[in-house]
Amino acid sequence: MDYHEAANFLFDLRRFRPKPGTESTAELLAHLGDPHEGVDFVQVAGSNGKGSTARMAERALREADLDVGLYTSPHFDDVRERIRANGRKIPKSALVEYVESVKEYVEDRAADGEAPTFFEVMTGLALWQFGREDLDVAILEVGIGGRYDATSVVDPVASAVTSVTLEHTGIIGETIEEIARDKAHVAPADAPLVTATTGEALDAVREQAGEVVRVGEDAEAPDVQVEYGGRTNHTEAAISLAGPDWSVETEIPLLGEYQAQNAGVAAALARQVAARRDLPETALNEDTLARGLRKADWPGRFEVMGRDPVVALDGAHNPGACEALAETVGEFDGEYDDLHLVFGAMHDKDLRGMAEALPTPDRVVACQPNLDRAEDEAVVARAFEEAGAGEVLTRNAVEGAVENALNAAEEDDLVLVAGSLYAVAEARTRWTRAEIPKRIRNLDDAREALSGADVTDPGVWRMRGKAVHRVLKTRVQVRQARYLKEEMLSLGGECAVSGTNEQDDQNVDVVLMGTLAQFKRLAGKLDGQPYGLSVFADDVREALGIQTESERRGYPWEDGTAVMGILNVTPDSFHDGGRYEAVEDAIARAEEMVEAGADIIDVGGESTRPGADEISVEDEIERVVPVIEAIADLDAAISIDTRKAAVAEAALDAGADILNDVSGLEDPEMRFVAADRDVPIVVMHSIDAPVVPDRDVHYDDVVEDVIEELEEKVLLAEKAGLDREQILVDPGLGFGKESSESFELLGRTDEFHALECPVLVGHSHKSMFDLIGEDDDRTAATVAGTAIAAERGADIVRVHDVAENVAAVNAVEAADTPEQFGE
Repeated sequence: MDYHEAANFLFDLRRFRPKPGTESTAELLAHLGDPHEGVDFVQVAGSNGKGSTARMAERALREADLDVGLYTSPHFDDVRERIRANGRKIPKSALVEYVESVKEYVEDRAADGEAPTFFEVMTGLALWQFGREDLDVAILEVGIGGRYDATSVVDPVASAVTSVTLEHTGIIGETIEEIARDKAHVAPADAPLVTATTGEALDAVREQAGEVVRVGEDAEAPDVQVEYGGRTNHTEAAISLAGPDWSVETEIPLLGEYQAQNAGVAAALARQVAARRDLPETALNEDTLARGLRKADWPGRFEVMGRDPVVALDGAHNPGACEALAETVGEFDGEYDDLHLVFGAMHDKDLRGMAEALPTPDRVVACQPNLDRAEDEAVVARAFEEAGAGEVLTRNAVEGAVENALNAAEEDDLVLVAGSLYAVAEARTRWTRAEIPKRIRNLDDAREALSGADVTDPGVWRMRGKAVHRVLKTRVQVRQARYLKEEMLSLGGECAVSGTNEQDDQNVDVVLMGTLAQFKRLAGKLDGQPYGLSVFADDVREALGIQTESERRGYPWEDGTAVMGILNVTPDSFHDGGRYEAVEDAIARAEEMVEAGADIIDVGGESTRPGADEISVEDEIERVVPVIEAIADLDAAISIDTRKAAVAEAALDAGADILNDVSGLEDPEMRFVAADRDVPIVVMHSIDAPVVPDRDVHYDDVVEDVIEELEEKVLLAEKAGLDREQILVDPGLGFGKESSESFELLGRTDEFHALECPVLVGHSHKSMFDLIGEDDDRTAATVAGTAIAAERGADIVRVHDVAENVAAVNAVEAADTPEQFGE
C-alpha cells in the first residue's frame, strides 16, 4: 500500500458521523492487541487552551529526559502532525503499516453499520504508535467533551480540564454545568483532577471529579498560584507559578494571561506524572520545569510572525477565546496605530459574539477558509460591520486576505489573523511553505521526485519523461493545485498532483515541471489571481531565482562558497581534541588557517562527539574567550560553536561575529541573543547534541524531513527578529543520521535552499566516510565531499583541513566561471 492510499482510507472515514462512547475505539485497539498498554497517559480536556496546555506538559516532561508522545487536533498542514513522538511527527511508513493492519477490520465493521469514525481511527493510530515507540508517557488532547471522547479509552495517570464555555451544545450539554461535568469525566482514578475553571464550572467539576488541584490567581486561593508578568519581548511573557512546596519563574513563548493559567495546569500535570513515575527530584526540578515551559512554542496561539508591522496569528474560535485574545492585544496598546484584522470562521460559530469580544479593528479583511464548514466571507463581513469596525473588505481566500492586510499596514500597525485554527493554518503557509528545487538528471531521478510527492504509479509512469528541465516541489491547497496544473499545462509544462483524496480542506504535494521560461510565464499569470495564487507567484520567483536579488550584507558567503575552518579548543573533540587546547597553539592554528584561505574561523569549546560530557558555562567561556580575543583582528570572520546563550554572549563581547548552534536553538535565549546583536546564526538539525550513540531515528525522506523540521527552527529565529539571510541552516550530517542518510543530505544540498537561507555543510572527517571504505584519516573523502557540496550550492563548508578544501572550492568555481580564473 502506498502512502496516498493509506491517507485516503483515513480521510474517507470522515463520512461516518461521530457517535458517543469509547467502545468502538476499545474494540479497535483490542484488534491490534492493545499496543498502548505500558504507556502512561495524560488527558487534557477543556473548551479553550487544551492544545497549548498539552504542548507545555509534553515539553516539560521531555526536558526531564522522558520519551513523550503528543496527540492533538486539528492539524495545520499534514494529518501526521497530530501524532508526535519526542517532537517528531509520525512517519509515512508507520501510517501505512497501521492502515494495512486495520483496513480489513474497519471495512468489516462498516459492513455491519458500526464503522469507527475518523477521529476514533486516528486515536487508535496515536496509541498504537506511542506503544510501538515504547514511550514513557503520552499527552492526549481530548476532542469533544470528555466522558464519551475516543481518548477516554485510556486510564489516565493525570488529567486536566483547562476551561469551560458554552460549546458543542446539543452534544455534551446545554449549560456550563452540564458541559463541565462531561469534561470532568477525564479525572484519573487515583489522582486529583487539575483545573483552571472558575465559578459554576468549577463547582460542577468538583461535583463530578471529587478532589481537584485548582490553578488560578492568588485572590482565588488556588492550590497552584499563577501570576502573569506581561510581555518581556514581542514573543514571550513572564510568568510565576507557586505550589505548596515548589515555585517557578520563567518566560513562555505564548502571550496572554490565559496562557499563564495553561502553564500552571501543565506544570501541575507534569509534576503529577513525575511523582507517579517516582522520578528523582532533580529530573523535574524548578530549573527543568522552567526550561521546558519556555521551549513550548505552539503554532497559531498568538504567534507573532514578525515586526514592523507586528503580525500575529491566533486561532481564537469562540467568544470566550476572543475575549482572551482581546486582553492579549491590549498588551500592545500604545505600540501600534491601526489594527488590521484578517478573520475567517466556521459557520456554526457565534460570529456576532466573537466580533463584539475583539477590539474594534480599524480595517477588516473578511475571508473564507478553504473548508466546507467555513462561513461565507460576506457573512463574516456583516458581523464586523454591525460591531462598528472601520473599513471592511472581503477576500475569498485567507492567503489573499493576509496579503491585502500586509500591503495596507504601515510599520507601526498591528495585523491580526483570527477566527479559526483553519484560517490561521492557511495564513501560516506564507511563512512555512517551502518550494524545493529538484535535481533531475535522469528518469530515475524523475521517478523518485514524483513518487516522493505521492503521485500515483500511473502518474509517475506518464510524467517521468517530462521532468527534464526545472522541477519544483511544494505543498498547496487542493484548489490551488488544480489551478496550477491547468496553467502549467497551458504553458507546455507539466504538473503532477499527489494521489491523496482531493478534499478541499487538505493540502497536497505538487511537482511542477517546465523550462525556466515557462516558470516565468506561470509566475506572471498567477499575479493578481485569487485563492492566494499571487502570493505563490512570488514564492516561485524566489525559489528559482527569477528576477530576485537578495540583500547584500557583506557576509563571507555572499560571493561563493565560503570555507569555515574548525578550531576546537577542547581536550576531547573527535578529530583534533587536545591539539589546540593551549591558547598559543589555538592562535597559531587560526593564523595558519587564515593564511590558507579560511573565510571564517569557528571556535568551539565543548565536544559534541558521541558520549561527550557536558561542561559548565563557566568552563566553556574560560576556554573560548581568550582565543577569540586574541584572533578577533585576523582577516576572517569569527564564529562561536556553542549550544549555550550565555557562552554566545561572552563570545560576541570578545569579538565573535557569528553564532553556530549545533543543538538547533535548544536554548530558548539563543535566538534572542542573535537578534539583539544582529548577527548571523547557524541552526543545525540534530536529534541529540552531543550525539547519542545508536539512537533509532526513522526518516521517510531524510532530506525533506530535515527541511520540514528545520523550517520551524528557522521560523523561531525569524520571529525573534532575524532575517532569513542571517539564518544559516546546517542539515546536521551524522547527527541522528545513518551514513547513507548523511550522503543523501550531502548529495541533495541544493534542496535546502528551499528554506531561503544560506546553507552550511559540516562533513569534515566524519564517520559517514567509512561507508566508502575510507581510511582513518578521511582527508581525501572530506575534500571530495567539499567539492560535491560546493557544486550543489553550499554557501559554507565547515572543515578541519583548510588548504585542501579551499582548493576544492576553487576548482568548482573555476569550472563554473572559468573566465574569472583566466590569465
